[in-house]
Amino acid sequence: MPSQHTVLVLLALAGPLLAAGCGKRQDSATAAPAALEVDVATIGTAAVPLTRELPGRVEAHRVAQVRARVNGIVLKRLFVEGADVKEGELLYQIDPAPYQAVLDSANASLARAESNQKTASLQAGRYKELVAVNAVSKQQYDDAVAAVGTYTADIAAARAAITSAEIDLGYTKVTAPISGRIGLSEVTEGAYVQAAQATLMATIQQLDPIYVNLVQPSSEVSRIKRALEKGDMKPGTDEDVTPIELILEDGTLYGEKGGLQFSDITVDRTTGAVTLRALFPNKKGDLLPGMFVRARFDEAINPDAMLAPQQGVSRNYRGQPTVWLVTADNKAENRVIETGRTYNGDQWVVTGGIKPGDRIIVSNLQRIHPGAAVTPVEWKPKQETGQTSK
Repeated sequence: MPSQHTVLVLLALAGPLLAAGCGKRQDSATAAPAALEVDVATIGTAAVPLTRELPGRVEAHRVAQVRARVNGIVLKRLFVEGADVKEGELLYQIDPAPYQAVLDSANASLARAESNQKTASLQAGRYKELVAVNAVSKQQYDDAVAAVGTYTADIAAARAAITSAEIDLGYTKVTAPISGRIGLSEVTEGAYVQAAQATLMATIQQLDPIYVNLVQPSSEVSRIKRALEKGDMKPGTDEDVTPIELILEDGTLYGEKGGLQFSDITVDRTTGAVTLRALFPNKKGDLLPGMFVRARFDEAINPDAMLAPQQGVSRNYRGQPTVWLVTADNKAENRVIETGRTYNGDQWVVTGGIKPGDRIIVSNLQRIHPGAAVTPVEWKPKQETGQTSK
């Protein structure tokens, strides 16, 4: 059994060792953590187009309703429904017999009037010589001259009747008023059509080029107009016609670009929107009237837009967009920002909360807390956006 003296000696020897161990643990607890290395992106400005995407409907460039202009029985239909027709192409034949008879009668009336005029002219010539020697009365001579005038008027009336009859006879051949695609026939062979009721026979739509009618809220129109007037934005294009891309119903991009033609000057009372009209080539006939599409175009340009990488932007529990800033003393600071739309698919357009020159953290976001010491390293994205910061 160890003596009391031996125990005291062991305690005396162990004391300094225990004290050294406690000192090391205390130093480790109070030592500052190492600064976390993070990638940072410096906020700059760039000229960013304000790309607008609006819903719209396709509408035919020209629409012509083929209607009856004379009464009669439809003898023939001379087109294939759904086919392309040319302006002036014969579509229907209405029975021409009654109108041919009217024309023949008008021609006969003209011949009779011309014959009567010739006879009256000869008689007036003879009476002129006879009245000089008092062989006929002055009244007889005047009546002969008046007869010439009457028959001359009959000739003019007959010629007018011929013109009218020729027009009506021509209307029995129903032709295409414009080139385009013709739809269903509204009448069949043997049907009776009437000019008084302007019987609809068919409809032709010109599909190349073709219109797309877009709608834009009037509030957006006013906002863009004010920004352009203040100089905060510039016009989206220097061209006379704004180029437009079209997104089809299935999400694919239409192969041809169109141009914005005009903006309506009236706001729709029910929707509060303004109608814009664009014109697109449609040689293949892919666009059909009534189709729902979306149009995309650069409405204006923000010359000094702030851009932030999307991977450096997160949201707090309130749903607000936030970023981690690196302060002047290399500490992390959380900041709520305001964002607009996305740009190039990987950046946010920032409208408030930060300023050009600020550095935001884009890596190790889960390991950062307010006030954390960081070692910033300039971030080099894998793919350049092609925008040059100012």
